[in-house]
Amino acid sequence: MARYHLEPQTGVGLRLGRGQVLRVIDPEGEQVSDVVAFAADDTSERLSSGRSIDYNNTVYLTSGHVLYSNRSNPMFTILEDRVGRHDFLLTPCSPETFEILYEGHEGYHPSCFENLAKNLEPFGIAGDDIPTTFNAFMNVGISPTGELHIGPPLSGPGDFVDLRAEMDLIVGVTACSAEKSNNYSFKPIDLEIRGEASWASPPRRRNRNVTRPSPY
Repeated sequence: MARYHLEPQTGVGLRLGRGQVLRVIDPEGEQVSDVVAFAADDTSERLSSGRSIDYNNTVYLTSGHVLYSNRSNPMFTILEDRVGRHDFLLTPCSPETFEILYEGHEGYHPSCFENLAKNLEPFGIAGDDIPTTFNAFMNVGISPTGELHIGPPLSGPGDFVDLRAEMDLIVGVTACSAEKSNNYSFKPIDLEIRGEASWASPPRRRNRNVTRPSPY
């Protein structure tokens, strides 16, 4: 079993074989982790918030739900989920996030977008390729008017979510850098990769008539 420890406001890029399980652990509680994935054999196929929400018919994805790619192929299945509340609506925080949404912000601020871009670059993935992330443990409520409300994560110390890879993947993960998402305290994230890598994904269904994959 491989283990990774992400210090606050950092990230990592890694390979995950079909059938392996990525366990995302919140060791101290109330810490969000942004997760994104790309097909290892064609990185233009990537995790899709829109298709995952559409096909599961819910914005609150948890145990038993499948996370799909922009080509409608399963990328992850959520297995055990000790929290039950994650976000798949909001993009990873970027330098512009803090300029636009954080009143009075000045100067440089670490961001999940930069951490993902830096750690995925060795795999040939550019920042503009990064889609909406699956934000593990992020607590986003929706009012009757459609307004979004970010509350403290519901995760306690040691809580985790297990994501089983349904194809060979390149994965980026962060310990989120946004104050509002983490109850204004930055903490680490731990990762475990469970199971043996097969690196032998079977042929996957693809829509050959689509020349430009959906960005959603």
